[in-house]
Amino acid sequence: MGALERAPLLPTTVVGSYPVPEWLERLKTEYFRGRMSYGQLQDVHDMAIKAALRDQELAGIDIVSDGELRRDNDIDYTLARMPGIVIPETTKDFYFDYYEARLPGPLPTPTGPSPLGLADDFAFTANQTGAPIKFSFTGPFSLSGRIHDRDGVSQRDLVLAMAGVLNAEARDLAARGAELLQIDEPFLAGHVDQVGLAIDAINVVVAGVDVTWALHVCYGNRYARPSWEGHYDFLFPEVLRAEVDQLVLEFARKGDDDLGLIKRYGWPGGLGLGVVDVKSSAVESPDLVATRIRRALEYVPAHRLMINPDCGLRNLSGPVARAKLAAMVAGTARVRAQLTNQSTVDSHQPVETADVGGIA
Repeated sequence: MGALERAPLLPTTVVGSYPVPEWLERLKTEYFRGRMSYGQLQDVHDMAIKAALRDQELAGIDIVSDGELRRDNDIDYTLARMPGIVIPETTKDFYFDYYEARLPGPLPTPTGPSPLGLADDFAFTANQTGAPIKFSFTGPFSLSGRIHDRDGVSQRDLVLAMAGVLNAEARDLAARGAELLQIDEPFLAGHVDQVGLAIDAINVVVAGVDVTWALHVCYGNRYARPSWEGHYDFLFPEVLRAEVDQLVLEFARKGDDDLGLIKRYGWPGGLGLGVVDVKSSAVESPDLVATRIRRALEYVPAHRLMINPDCGLRNLSGPVARAKLAAMVAGTARVRAQLTNQSTVDSHQPVETADVGGIA
């Protein structure tokens, strides 16, 4: 039995990123200004990831992540490692800034293991914890959005070529023991007319990789501010073609209005339910978290729900993030206990074990 199959009903998890303390921001910026070696930076990352895992475990999170702490932002860590992408200037004034990237010709087709190094990142995390791990990476549509000079290569060709590289990396991740992989598309909400292309590319990424797949779509989280506003109706019905097991969406900040879309369009998989607003430093109460979960149960059965913040925790302070995770765990525990008690009373309606893949 895999680690994910042992997860409890309503498993708690994170979306991906974890707070970057000021000292880590300074050291990462020193590296990008050429004042620290890569080896030194990796040592710092190792320590930060161990601390982030410990925080999540102490909070009671069921499925943890590495906090994406090796990455400078949601794009560049992957983009800079992708063959065929040229970064003319690799120094930055601030680590979180974006590179100016260009594509001088068609992206090469991967011929062996992907060079992105994500499988090594996963293996390090797996050696630090016995908990199930969610490993996330930015999807091909969003990655393509930071390349402004494509030298005649069409956007569609570029997105699908990037998807092929990510598929090779996903195969390596699965071979190293990854069970839950999440594709993040943080730019998709700003390009609602391109959802079909994004879904085509997602299906290339996941092809032939036997893991539980999640797709996270938010409205942006750059410096704790949304980049766009709207509703998730732009995803439907195209997202029904996505060969993923779970959608991970934000509901805490935006409210419950979009929950009806899951039922209206008959989404058959799981739902990563955002119950914590990462764009606010106000800490939710366990009661509020429990209320948000109970409302979602009107649309999605418990065995198809996973509980998480709206988006990554990067832009929160450490104390606030820890408090929000603790409240999320406590609120989830209240609903889980209620459901378990109900199933004990009515033996003809047993609580199903969590199916994090979400296929009913």
